[in-house]
Amino acid sequence: MTKTAIVVLSDAQGGEESLGRVFNAMFLAYEMNENGQSVELIFQGAGVRWPAELSKPGHPGHDLYQAVLPIVRGACGGCADVFGATEGLASTGLELIREREIPGVGGIIDLSQYMRDGARLITF
Repeated sequence: MTKTAIVVLSDAQGGEESLGRVFNAMFLAYEMNENGQSVELIFQGAGVRWPAELSKPGHPGHDLYQAVLPIVRGACGGCADVFGATEGLASTGLELIREREIPGVGGIIDLSQYMRDGARLITF
């Protein structure tokens, strides 16, 4: 079975269009998981701002986020640093992943590893 990594890059500060992207990413992850497919949801780039927002009980995406939380791999640590989301992510309990060091950034999720392993990458 081919693994799929769904990567949320949209910014939580990006308005309705970004909200639509994160909803669609979570819904696709939910559906794939429900159908027994191998899937992980990743927050990278400005998308690292989403978990703190989605963790709020009053957020319209909260219930869906809670449903997909078991398949959320984590958030990019270097991206969290760059986009000022490190503190907000700390309250969510998500892992800050820093598996690949790059110049000027504390470490990021290595998406190329998914490709080397034959996984599909879907970005929102």
